[in-house]
Amino acid sequence: MTTLNTTLPARVSPLVGLRQTASLAWRGLVQIRHNPMELGDLSFQPIMFVLLFTYLFGGAVMGDPVKYLQFMLPGIIVQSGLMATMNTGMGLSTDLHKGFFDRLQSLPIARWSPLAGRVVSDVVKQGWSMTILLATGYLIGFRATQGVVAVLAAFGLMLTFSLLASWFAVFCGTIADEPEKVMMYGFTAIFPLSFLSNAYVPTATLPGWLQAFVKINPVTQLGDALRGLLTGGPVAQHALLGLLGGLVIAVICAPLALLRLKRR
Repeated sequence: MTTLNTTLPARVSPLVGLRQTASLAWRGLVQIRHNPMELGDLSFQPIMFVLLFTYLFGGAVMGDPVKYLQFMLPGIIVQSGLMATMNTGMGLSTDLHKGFFDRLQSLPIARWSPLAGRVVSDVVKQGWSMTILLATGYLIGFRATQGVVAVLAAFGLMLTFSLLASWFAVFCGTIADEPEKVMMYGFTAIFPLSFLSNAYVPTATLPGWLQAFVKINPVTQLGDALRGLLTGGPVAQHALLGLLGGLVIAVICAPLALLRLKRR
């Protein structure tokens, strides 16, 4: 009688892990077809933010809503991107509590691929959110003056930063004892980063003691890089510093998330 060898491989190669990541990312995107409202937060909230900030604060900050929109829209793209990363943590926490990850652990799969697959699928969704922001801005007067290539570079820069920063949301998803707490943990960090920046007001208008933090805030650096790509100005140094901030987040949070997931 022949005995089948059912021993699973001890390790999964990086190439196989990448294929598994792509499959799990595709799973996250296909779910939109069955639940289109997953894109609701990434569609309605950006539109609301653009309209509210432009018409409520544009006249007070710069005396002209359209002029303020040219300054503010790149900053609001960064803020919306950060907030959208928390959907990654929420989805991950839901999968954990529904037992989806328990089923994956019984398969010959790279331990990091479920986390990476979730991050990749949600970064693609953020591309949709950024498109909505720019389209809304164009409808009410925003104009990108640096050409199509610069706009595509802005997409690439923002999505790369989101890919790195999403690991903070992933870590929140692994430590939250229920999905609803992910947002509470995440916004505790995201709100100070978003509003203690030059996303909505020029740095020079802030008190001197606050300017020191605002200048080193990665949200400020990334916002200035997007302004350079969309409306003109320095790009390279701001982009590098912004991505460095995102890399620091990923280097700290990705190992902690994997360790936490392993111990669950």
